[in-house]
Amino acid sequence: MLDRKGRPLMPTHPARARELLRKGRARVHRLTPFTIRLVDVDATDPGVVVDGVELGIDPGSKTTGMALFVTDASGNRTAVSLIELVHRGLAIKMSLSKRAALRRGRRSRNLRYRAPRFDNRTRKPADGLDVWLPPSVRHRVVTTVAWLDRLARLAPITRVHVESARFDTHLLHEPEVSGVGYQQGTLAGTEAREYLLAKYQHRCVYCDATGVVLNLDHVRPRSRGGSNRVSNLVTACVPCNEAKDNLPVEQFLAHDPARLARVLAGLKKPLRDAAAMNSTRHALVGAIASRGFDPVTATGGRTKWNRTRFGVPKTHALDALCVGEVGGVSGWPSTTLAVTATGRGSYARTRSDRHGFPRLRLTRVKRHHGFATGDLVRAVVPTGKKAGTHFGRVAVRATGSFNITTSAGTVQGIHHRHVRLLQRADGYTYATMKEGVGTRGSAYPSPRLKPGVSRRTR
Repeated sequence: MLDRKGRPLMPTHPARARELLRKGRARVHRLTPFTIRLVDVDATDPGVVVDGVELGIDPGSKTTGMALFVTDASGNRTAVSLIELVHRGLAIKMSLSKRAALRRGRRSRNLRYRAPRFDNRTRKPADGLDVWLPPSVRHRVVTTVAWLDRLARLAPITRVHVESARFDTHLLHEPEVSGVGYQQGTLAGTEAREYLLAKYQHRCVYCDATGVVLNLDHVRPRSRGGSNRVSNLVTACVPCNEAKDNLPVEQFLAHDPARLARVLAGLKKPLRDAAAMNSTRHALVGAIASRGFDPVTATGGRTKWNRTRFGVPKTHALDALCVGEVGGVSGWPSTTLAVTATGRGSYARTRSDRHGFPRLRLTRVKRHHGFATGDLVRAVVPTGKKAGTHFGRVAVRATGSFNITTSAGTVQGIHHRHVRLLQRADGYTYATMKEGVGTRGSAYPSPRLKPGVSRRTR
């Protein structure tokens, strides 16, 4: 909620927001995240109190969880809004690989020679970061910080909590600890176990059992020279773990060659996600600090301990709610806003064939009849086969015949005169999903929002 000059105020209940809109005291400022602007309140007016909210960030290689919450005097947290930000790092990597292969092919074929552009391959920091990162990795930091800036314009954020896997809370609590006592602290093995559970999807690799107690099993037994490295560990249920004992995995799964091949192939999976997180953890904290915040860092083991202690389900957004020192968790919304980074289109105005030559040309402009692909629109078609009201994302054509992607599918061939703009495309798609089973009530519940449908259109 914003004041009449666009300055952030404390978030309010959705029912009160609807009441303010109905009475004409507020205007819709933004549909997603849904924000209203009061027309008769100024943040500097006497009696207006803005205590502020806090933001928790759970960085991830593919998905980053964010949670806006308020904290009472005893340290209990109540979530105001939950967001899961899906990155497009893999899409960027694939695009760069495709471009490199195309250029390499053009140089090797019997065509006009295209020299390598070594002058453009200098590794300089970009996007306001103080270190160089590959584009696919840098995107994760830049997108997270961009959403921090966006939320800071919509809510009075006073503190930011960030999960950092290398933050040493054990040493902070016990500065004198050393040796084995330091290595085997209260969180010993927590990070590795959490990684393996996520890697194997909380499933026994030997029998696919789920919903049972899982142990960490050494594929190559310790008694036969195996190590404690993560690449030698898998998740196994108690019966399978006991039955395998110290047998080599080739002997234990000799009756099931297909499963044996899957287990061995899983051990060789690259640690791409872990490497990306290690590369960005310092850059993310530094980028947040450059925004004027003093980020409070905490470990992933602390997050899991908080989540388990307060009975919070495992999701990216709720992990962000449990980052750092938590006195309790009072509630959270029933839905989470899912934000997917899609980019703003391509600079290329041609499409190439398999030889690298252009096979068709696109229009020189991206906006037609006042609309651009990705805009959130509402179309009211009075007659015909497509009669009705359609809400969703639009795909524009120069002819003026648009396609609209709604929660029920894609409606093709809607004339632009029936379309009304609700929100400009900003490089993201939005949807809401139900929060984890077992969620408690929240002080700020959010109405269900189907993909492609805005709250304003309900």
